[in-house]
Amino acid sequence: WIDLSTGINPHPWPHSTELVIDWNRLPELEDLQALEQAAADHYGVPSSHICAVSGSEMAMRLTGLLQGGKGQCERAGYRTHQEMFSQCHRLDDLSQAAPELPLILANPANPSGRILSREKLAALLNRRAAGWTLVDEAYADAHPDISLARHISAHPKLILFKSLGKFFGLAGLRLGFVIGPPEWIARLRHHIGAWPLSSAAIAIGQAALRDSAWISETRANLAKRASALDRLI
Repeated sequence: WIDLSTGINPHPWPHSTELVIDWNRLPELEDLQALEQAAADHYGVPSSHICAVSGSEMAMRLTGLLQGGKGQCERAGYRTHQEMFSQCHRLDDLSQAAPELPLILANPANPSGRILSREKLAALLNRRAAGWTLVDEAYADAHPDISLARHISAHPKLILFKSLGKFFGLAGLRLGFVIGPPEWIARLRHHIGAWPLSSAAIAIGQAALRDSAWISETRANLAKRASALDRLI
């Protein structure tokens, strides 16, 4: 058997062991801000719209609690999407979503691989002006053209979740980002505390996000390897 379930790049960003990590001090605020600026530049959003977290999975669960514990998710989706709300209505189709309740979906989706275009997502957001729409973009680094990050300012009830575990292959780093309205980001910061990340996560994450040559090369290589696997299967 070949395990295809993880969705983690088997060829991770290769330079993490070359960095010098200061384990004797708490991370400085300016180091965290530098990481978030690197992420903001990578995703194309203002830094006021982004918050670094110790993994997008934790951030999704916290978001579900902060939004009242009631929400909606796709039935055939990521388990955490179902568990982030204490009362979660499972949908067979996104068209069934109630407009006032928070809705979580993945784009690209796991495990189906379905990709929704920006146009389809824009139509969904327009139908849901009264409720929060939460998009798990953990796999969108391979398809940056589908991300809603650059449109975050236009949608006051849109939240995106990003991960360095999948595309960068650094799942053990436990590093992700939440992108949303500044007032929501401020509320999230209050709950995650003053030192949400380790010094290693801050240093490695910033260096990886700034490595534009590796990012470009990896996007091309992932597409080639995916096509080769499709032909083999």
